[in-house]
Amino acid sequence: MRELERRYTKAPAEIRATDDGKRIGGYAAMFRKESSNLGGFVEDIDPTAFNKSRGDGWPDVMARYNHDDNMLLGTVAAETLSLDIDDTGLAYEVTPPSTRADVLELVGRGDVQKSSFAFRVIEDDWSQTSQDSLSARCCACSSLTSPP
Repeated sequence: MRELERRYTKAPAEIRATDDGKRIGGYAAMFRKESSNLGGFVEDIDPTAFNKSRGDGWPDVMARYNHDDNMLLGTVAAETLSLDIDDTGLAYEVTPPSTRADVLELVGRGDVQKSSFAFRVIEDDWSQTSQDSLSARCCACSSLTSPP
């Protein structure tokens, strides 16, 4: 099995008020935007990159704060995390437990400004054009205080 990789996006995490409480939402990944330099190369996420995970029902996908296993915010299985693919990217919305009120406060104050996703590559295509492609299995979404 391929190694778990992480990428972050500059799209802000935000608080969303709902009838049943507060949620954290944003974009874990954004399509057709070049990444920062990743060590001599950049990536551009294709809108079809998460099709397999979506088709499989987002198995085992979870949201964590700073990708920390001890800071679980929600899961697709418990229906406390929802994921959606639109023209912009991979959108998420998570309802954290009451024990994570600190994370809600940090996002609300603007201390947490980024989101990210973890994935395993299913197949990729490397070339020297902007037409590289990647098929990935989404494993996690995270709100981040700073990029990894």
